[in-house]
Amino acid sequence: MIFVIQEHFATHHHFDLRLEMNGVLKSWAIPKEIPKKQNSKKLAVEVDDHPLEYANFEGEIPEGYYGAGRVKIWDKGEYKLIKNEKNKIEFELKGEKVKGLYILIHFKKERDKNLWLILKKNENIEKN
Repeated sequence: MIFVIQEHFATHHHFDLRLEMNGVLKSWAIPKEIPKKQNSKKLAVEVDDHPLEYANFEGEIPEGYYGAGRVKIWDKGEYKLIKNEKNKIEFELKGEKVKGLYILIHFKKERDKNLWLILKKNENIEKN
């Protein structure tokens, strides 16, 4: 399965993590870069699913449209899904810039937004 991380220069600069699941790209906006250090965590806000074709999108979203601003592919590759539970997704990214085990944990819903934490897992932990 594929993943892509797109750097998005919209109203607020952020990174969009997109994981291929069930024929779409499940997506999270990460206000700061995806965590690279083991055991570090960042906020990840769940956003609308995107079509698989969007994994190759780079360009300008025009003013007046949702997400207006410049989008560029920051990293992409394949990933291995380890667990997919209602409030917890574990996966291994195999990209050029980002590699390793990650966990997304849903922790609350606030103003109609699903808020998650993304954690880079300690590589010494046994894979399930």
